[in-house]
Order: sequence, then structure tokens, then C-alpha cells
Amino acid sequence: MKIRVVVLAAFTLLVVACNTENSLEDLKSKRDSLKKELADVEKAILKLDTVSATEAIGLLVGIDTARIGVFVHKIDVQGNIETDRDVLLNAESGGLIRAVLVKEGQRVSKGQVLIQIDADVISSSIQEVQTAIEFAEYNYNKQKELFDQGLGSEFQLQQAKNNLDNLKSRMSGLKTQKGKFVITAPFDGVVDQVFARVGAMAGPQAPVLRLVDNREIKVLADVSERLYSRLSVGMPIEVQIPSLKDSVIIMSISQIGNYIHPTNRTFRVQALLKNNRVLLPNMLARMTITDYTNNEALMIPSDAVLRDRNNLSYVFVARNENGALVARRMDVAVVESFNGWAEIKLVNGGLEAGNAVVVKGARGLSEGDFLRTI
Repeated sequence: MKIRVVVLAAFTLLVVACNTENSLEDLKSKRDSLKKELADVEKAILKLDTVSATEAIGLLVGIDTARIGVFVHKIDVQGNIETDRDVLLNAESGGLIRAVLVKEGQRVSKGQVLIQIDADVISSSIQEVQTAIEFAEYNYNKQKELFDQGLGSEFQLQQAKNNLDNLKSRMSGLKTQKGKFVITAPFDGVVDQVFARVGAMAGPQAPVLRLVDNREIKVLADVSERLYSRLSVGMPIEVQIPSLKDSVIIMSISQIGNYIHPTNRTFRVQALLKNNRVLLPNMLARMTITDYTNNEALMIPSDAVLRDRNNLSYVFVARNENGALVARRMDVAVVESFNGWAEIKLVNGGLEAGNAVVVKGARGLSEGDFLRTI
């Protein structure tokens, strides 16, 4: 072991002797040269003492095994529950509220009358016009009989007909106007909240009740622009609702936005859920999108991947050579990383499933270093 001590001492003296004029690259070059010399010395020691040399000189590391398996990459985004059938109903015409025919929590059908507003003035006008129509019809029929007998003029017949048509048109308008004094359900749903009170005034700008139908809801989330090319309609997602004790609902993407928001550079992703029974509008949701799957991926722990000064990815493989573990650098390309694992592709070959890769203690290793495992 004296040789190794001498080399280490020489290395220490060189570092101390370097003045501030030495560049970082020069120091690194000297370090690599000394480490290579140290490795040569360690090999010589190994030949002399094959029993305990490896344990004495090997660097302590943690290793794991490269494997072929199913690699899944997921994206987590914050979402929100919404429904298209959540409306505040207003009166189209102002007037006194005569009757509120529903209660909060009551399920109603499309077209069902919910609230009635005083329409006595319109009703009186309708009665007057109805009486006028009856007389106009009588007059028209008489004029037609006279015209058919050659006793009446065409002008008188046409005048009677125009009068009748005008009254009928007026009646149609009055009935339409009267319909605005009755508020009906635009769709099947549940009365969530009633604001109207009997005897109060209703108007176009004051909501009278909220009607909600939650049987079909959608989960919406804003996703980063960089992920646009990776998502597609039908891609599976998991939706977690924190307020429901993190219950998970399996859904799929039903729509991808066609617009990038210029402020935060995101686009909208939507998932549709029918026959919903538990989710409510405006609930918070965590959307987990599975955007990539490879059933035969070459995988290693993410911590095993290192980067050099040229930003190239590499790993150290622990090779058994002449009874000792030796570090061998292998250049790799990282396809994806997720949940502590990385899918890799080989750049220069040499790494296979079953090989031991250095996970802990890899930083600072050099090609050819002797290793000891934790």
C-alpha cells in the first residue's frame, strides 16, 4: 500500500503548488492524468494481493440492474370540473312574482313551469283580441257569402280578411309575450338554488333560480405547449378528486384545444364523463395523462444517468474483470424519465439487460476505477 500513499501524496502536493494562474482545464487534465496513474498502480497492487486488494482500493458504490420492461411516462396537471348545464334563469319581462312552483333540490323536466309572474294585463289584452277575432271571423264569413252570391265587392271581402289576419297576428304576439311571464326549465335537471320570492319583483337582470344537470360533466386542464404534439384524443387519463379522498376515475381525452394562450403558453385538454353521480361543477381535479408507453424499454434508475462537460449522457457499468469490479463508461441517450426510472438508448453499445449500473457514488468515478458495492 506504500505505492498508493506515495501517489496520493504527490497528487496533493501538485494541487497545493498550483497557483491562481493555472486554468481550470489544466487542473482537470492533471487530475485525470494522476487518476489514470493511480489506476495503473491499483492494478499492480491487485496482481500482488489478489485476496484483499479489491476491498482495500475499490471505491464504495451502490448498484442496480438494467432491465427490459414496461416504461410508462405520465403528466400531472391541475384541472377543474365543469358542466355546460349550469345556468342562472332570469325573467324575460319584469313583473310581480305570483308563484314559485319548485323547491331547492327538486328534479324537474324540460319545459316544466318553475315560476309564474303576474300577467293579468296581457291576459286582459288577449281576451279583448279574442273577442275581436270572433267578430272579425263572423264579418269575413258574411262578406264571403255575399261575394259568392255576387252581392258583395272584392274590396270588402279583402278588407275583412286583412282585418282578421291582423287580429290573429296580434293574438300570436300577445301569447308570445305572455309566455315570457312564465319561467320554464330549459333542460332536465335539479333546482340548486331559488332566489325568487312570492310578492317580489322579477326582472331581466335579477336571477330567479339556478338549474344544474351534473349527469354529464367534463374535466378541463391547461397543458404546456411543449406537450401538444404528444397528446391525442382517446389517450387514457386518471382523474383524482382531492375533496373525495383522492378517489381515482379512469377517463380519456375527448378534446384537445386548437388555441395556444399567449400569456402562459398553454392549451386546453378536456375529458368527458357521462352518467356522473358524484362530481360537482368547480371541484378541483388532478389530471394524470399517460402520454407515452413502451412495453419493451431498456430501463435503468434515473440516478444512474450522468452528464459530462459536453452535456452528453452516460452511465457507469460495473464489470467483473479478473475477479474485480471495474467502472466502465457507457454513453447513452435518455428517451424519457419518470418516477425514478429512465428509458435509454445506447450510443456506443455494450450495455444490456442484466448489467449492473452504478447508481450511488457514480459522480467522481473515472473509467477503470475499481469498485466495492454497498
